[in-house]
Amino acid sequence: MPRYAYSGKTAGGQVAKGEIDAANLTQATAALRRQQIVPSSIDEKKTGLAYLSEIKIPGLGKGIKTKDIVIFTRQFATMIDAGLPLVQCLDILAGQQEKKEFKKILQEVKASVEEGSTFADALRKHPKVFDDLFVNLVAAGEVGGILDTILNRLSTFMEKAEKLKGKIKGALTYPLAVIVIAALVVTGLLLWVVPIFEDMFAGFGKALPLPTQIVVNMSKFLQHWWFLLIGALVGIGVGLFRFYKTDRGRLMMDAIFLKLPVFGDLLRKTAVARFTRTLGTMLSSGVPILEALEIVAKTAGNVVIENAVMKARASLSEGKTLSEPLAETRVFPGMVTQMITVGESTGAMDTMLSKIADFYEDEVDAAVDSLTALIEPLLMAFLGVVVGGLVIALYLPIFQLAGAISG
Repeated sequence: MPRYAYSGKTAGGQVAKGEIDAANLTQATAALRRQQIVPSSIDEKKTGLAYLSEIKIPGLGKGIKTKDIVIFTRQFATMIDAGLPLVQCLDILAGQQEKKEFKKILQEVKASVEEGSTFADALRKHPKVFDDLFVNLVAAGEVGGILDTILNRLSTFMEKAEKLKGKIKGALTYPLAVIVIAALVVTGLLLWVVPIFEDMFAGFGKALPLPTQIVVNMSKFLQHWWFLLIGALVGIGVGLFRFYKTDRGRLMMDAIFLKLPVFGDLLRKTAVARFTRTLGTMLSSGVPILEALEIVAKTAGNVVIENAVMKARASLSEGKTLSEPLAETRVFPGMVTQMITVGESTGAMDTMLSKIADFYEDEVDAAVDSLTALIEPLLMAFLGVVVGGLVIALYLPIFQLAGAISG
C-alpha cells in the first residue's frame, strides 16, 4: 500500500506532519480529515525502483504539453455534458492519465475541489499548467452554469492556437536547419580540408590568389583561435538573451521583430490572429471586457502588442470605444479596427472578432506558404555562394598551375 507524507494543521491550529498509509490520495485525505487534520500538502513517498523511476533526467523527461491539456479539456467537457459529477470526472481522468506529473496535478485539483474550492480556484494553484485564460474561462463557465460549453470552446481555441504555433515553427525550422548544416560543413572544410590543400600549395613556390589566401587565413585562425570564436558567439548569445530579459531590451527587440522585411509581417498577422481569437473566445464566454483585455495582453507574446492592448484597455475604462485606442496605436491594421468598430456598433463583438481571427489565420497560412517558397531558392543560392565559393577558392591555384604548364 502506498505511503503518503503530509503536512497540515489540526483543528486547534497546530502544525501537523507525518506519514499515512492509504490506497490512494483520496483515501489519504479522508483519513486525515477523520483525524481532524486539514492537509496543506500530501505527496506519495517513493522507495526503491519506484523512487528511481521518478528521477527526472534533464532533456529526457516528458513534460505536460498543450496537446495533453487539450485532450483533458475535451474529455472533461464530454463527461460534464453527460451529467457526471465534477469530482468523479477528475478522478476518472487522473486515473487514466499516463504522465505522472499531470496525474499528480489532477489529483491535487480533485482534492482541492473536495475540500470546498471551486474548480477555477483549484486550477489557479497550478499556473504553469493552467494559465489565466484557462482559469478565467472556467470561472465564467462555473458562474454561468455552462462549464461544458466553455470547456469545448477552450479545447477548440487551444487546438487552433497550437496549429498556428506549429505553422510558424515549421516556417522557421527549415531555414535554421539549413544554416546550421551549412555552418558545420564550412567549419569542417576549414579545419580538415583546407590544411591539406595548404600543404600542397606550399610546394608551388608561388603567391596564392587573394581568394585562396583569405580561405587559408580563415582556416589558420579557426585552428588556433577556435575557442575565441566560440566564446564570442556564446557571449553575444548570452548578452542578447539578458538584454531581451530587460524591459527596455524586450521592447526594442520586439519592435525590431515586427519591422523585419518578411518575418515582421508574419509575426504581426500571427499576433492579430491570436489577439482576436483569444478576446473573442473570452467575450463569448461571458468574461468582462476589461478583465479579458488584461489577460489577452499578457498572452500577446510581443511587448509592443501588449502595450497597445493595455493602452486600449485604459482608454476603454475611461469610456472610449475599443477601436479608437487600437487605431491610435498603429499596431493593428486598419481593417481590424474598422471591423471592431462594426462589432461594437452592432453589439456582436465576439462574432466579429472570430471572423477577424479566421481571416488572419488564413493570412498566416498564405504568408507561411509564400515564405517557404521564397526561402528555398534563397537558401540554395546562399549554399551555392558559400560552399561553392570556398571550393573554387581552393582550386584557383591548381587552375593557375595548369594554365602555366599548358602555356
